[in-house]
Amino acid sequence: MLLAELLDTSHLGLRLRYAAPGALERAVGRAVTTDLLEPGDYLAGSELVFTELAWRRSPDDSETFVGSVAGCGVTTVVAGTALFGPAPDDLLAACRRHRVTLVEVPADVAFVDVTDHVTSVRAAESGNRLSAGLVRQRELLAAMASGRDVQEICGRVAREIGHDCRVLTPTGRAVVAGPTELSETALDAITHQYLTADLLPAVATVGETAYSVFPVGSGLGHRLTGWLLAVDGDHRAWPHEQVDAVGDLAAIVALERTRRDERHRAVRPIAADALTLVESAAPQGVAATRLHQAGLDPDTTLVAMVADAGPLPADTATALVEDVALGVGPAVVATDRDGLLIALLPDGPDLVGRTRSAFQRLAPGLGRDDRLAVGLSGPTDLAALAGALDEARFAVRAARAGGTPVTVVGSDDVTSHVLLLATVPDEVRRAYALRVLGAVVDNDARSGTDLVATLRVFLGCSCSWARTAEELHLHVNTVRYRIERIQELTGRDLSRLEDRVDVFLALTSLG
Repeated sequence: MLLAELLDTSHLGLRLRYAAPGALERAVGRAVTTDLLEPGDYLAGSELVFTELAWRRSPDDSETFVGSVAGCGVTTVVAGTALFGPAPDDLLAACRRHRVTLVEVPADVAFVDVTDHVTSVRAAESGNRLSAGLVRQRELLAAMASGRDVQEICGRVAREIGHDCRVLTPTGRAVVAGPTELSETALDAITHQYLTADLLPAVATVGETAYSVFPVGSGLGHRLTGWLLAVDGDHRAWPHEQVDAVGDLAAIVALERTRRDERHRAVRPIAADALTLVESAAPQGVAATRLHQAGLDPDTTLVAMVADAGPLPADTATALVEDVALGVGPAVVATDRDGLLIALLPDGPDLVGRTRSAFQRLAPGLGRDDRLAVGLSGPTDLAALAGALDEARFAVRAARAGGTPVTVVGSDDVTSHVLLLATVPDEVRRAYALRVLGAVVDNDARSGTDLVATLRVFLGCSCSWARTAEELHLHVNTVRYRIERIQELTGRDLSRLEDRVDVFLALTSLG
C-alpha cells in the first residue's frame, strides 16, 4: 500500500500538510502510536508514526520530536487533531527541515480506524505477495532445472523489477555482471558495505547512485567467503513485491553457489597434485598434463602467487585465494608443505594491481588480528615455474613486513633491501631490529609516545623536518625533540648515512 493510496481513502479524510520528495510513492509501513518526546530509540525506521502531540510543551519540542523520528529513518508522521487542534506551524516547519511527511487525522476519525485500515490492507497484500512469491520461486527453479544459467535468471528478475542485478563476491569479482561495468569506486563501496553493515540488505551510495546490497543465502556464513546481490537503486523506497523478487533471486543464486563450490572442492586434489609435480621437478610433460586437468592451460604465460593468511581458518583462506584467482582467469590453487596457499595464474594486464585491489577489498571484513600477506612472481613459462614460486615466496616474506591487514607485493615491488631482508631468517631480523630500536619500542610502550611512528614518517620524508611536521600535523620543534630523543635512545646519529641505514633496516625488519 502506497502513502498516496492511503491518502485517497475517502472515509478516513486524511489531510496532507507536507509531502517529502518521493513520499507519496513510498510503501506504508506498520502503524505505531506514540506520545514520547523522543521515541527514536523504540522505532525501526519504516513505521507510520501516529501522535496526538501530547509531548508538545513548547515550539522547540517539535524539533526534538521530528529530529528523533527522522534520525531512525521514519519518513511519515500522522498527527491527531482531536485533542490540540491542527498541527502547529512549528511542527510543520520541523517536518520540512527533516523532510518528514506530515499528515493530519480529522477530529472525528479515531487513530484505530486508520491503523485498522492499514493493517487489513497490508495483510491482504502480504497474502498476495506470498502467493506471487511461491509462483515466482517455482518458475525460477524450473528455469534453472531446464538449463538456464544464473546470468539469464538474473536478467529475468532485473526486467521484472526494473533494476539491474549483479552477483558479486567480496573481492569485487563479478559472478554475474550487469549491462554496464561497475567502476572501481562502486565496487569498493558495495563490498565495504556488504562486509561491514550490521544488517543486510543495506545501501551503498556512490555520488548520486545507490546500490542495494543483499546477501546470497542465509547470511549466517562468513561474509568474507559469501556472495552478494548488488541491485541498482535504494530498496527502502521499493514496493514490497520488488524486494520479495530480489529475495527469491538470492535463494536461487545460493543454489548455484553451492553447485560451484562442489566443483571447486572436486578439483582441489588435482590442483595439489599438480603443484607437487611442479615443485618436485617432475618431467615437464607430466606436470603440464596435470595442470591441464586442473583447468589451467600450461602453454600460457604464468604467474605464481603465494599467500599467507595467518590465523584465518584454512577453508576460509583457500576460498579467498580461489576467489581472487578466478577473478584473473582459470587458475590452480593448492596448499604447500608449509601451509602457504599457492596459486598458478595466467598472466594478464596489470595483474599485480588487479590482485592487490581484490585482496584489499577484504580488509574491512578481517578481524583485528587477521593478516593477509601475498607475493607474486614475474611472468614465466612452465619450464621456469619452480623459480617463479621461489620468487613469489621472497615477495610474500616482504609482504609480511608490510604492517597492514592486507599487503600484496609483486616482483617489481621487492626493492633490493627488502629482497635482502627476505632471505634472512625471521628470528635474526627480529633480533637485529630490537637491538637497534628496542629502547625506542620500550619507551613507546612505557610512556605512550609515538617515537616509532615519527621515525617511520621522518625517514619516509627523507629526514625533512618541515615535511615530517606537515605529515604528522605537528610543530617542527616537536619533531626535532622526538628525533633527538630517538637518537639518544639508539645511540645513532641520523645525520650520518651509516647510522641512518642501520635504523632504516631495523625499522623495516620491525614491521
